[in-house]
Amino acid sequence: MNVVRWNPVRELEEISSRLNRLFARQEGPQANGKEMMTMADWAPSVDISESDEAFYIEADLPDVTKEDLKVTVDKGVLTLQGERKGKNHGRKVHRIERDHGRFGRSFALPNLVDDAHVKAEFRNGVLHLVLPKSEKAKPKAIEVQVA
Repeated sequence: MNVVRWNPVRELEEISSRLNRLFARQEGPQANGKEMMTMADWAPSVDISESDEAFYIEADLPDVTKEDLKVTVDKGVLTLQGERKGKNHGRKVHRIERDHGRFGRSFALPNLVDDAHVKAEFRNGVLHLVLPKSEKAKPKAIEVQVA
C-alpha cells in the first residue's frame, strides 16, 4: 500500500471547484440575467521577483502552446489565461495527476509599473514577464553638498 501525503488546502480547492461546477450546471450559463464568472480548472505556479528597474514573473505552463495563452494588462491588473489540453492516451488510464483544462491567474500591479512597456516571452514551457517600473519609481541618487 502506498502512503500519500494529505494536503488539506488542495482538498478544499477541489471541493470548491466541484461545487462551482455543480452550481454552474444547475443555473446555466447565466444567473439573474448576468453572465456567471467562469472558474479555472487549475492555476499555474508563478515566481515573482523585483529589481530596481522592474518586476519579474515566471509562470510554469508545460504543454501549453503560445496560441492557447493570453496575457493582458488592464486597469492595473495583469491576467494570465489559457488552456492546457488533456491528452487522449488511447489506452486505459489509471491515474491523471497533472492538471489540465482552463487556467487563470490575476495579479494587481503596483502603481510603480509602467503598463505600456510590459514584455512577455514564452520558451520551454515557461512564461517570462518583465514589468518595468516607471521612471518616477526608480531610485535616484542625490549628491549631497558639503558646506
